Amino acid sequence: MAQLIVRNLDEEVVRRLKLRAAQNGRSAEAEHRAILEAVLLERSSQSSLKQLLQSMPDVGEDTDFLLST
Repeated sequence: MAQLIVRNLDEEVVRRLKLRAAQNGRSAEAEHRAILEAVLLERSSQSSLKQLLQSMPDVGEDTDFLLST
């Protein structure tokens, strides 16, 4: 497995990472891994905006969107 070193982090970011890790019952390193995996791996399985819009039901009338004068 590869290693990643992150330098020059704001102290507030580190504090929040440690707090989040404690809330989730894991180390800061494990929490860091979980965040990276959630953002970089899991999101790729989500639908695209186009797919989301296409899945919306066809309701209402086009005239609902006309500007009244």
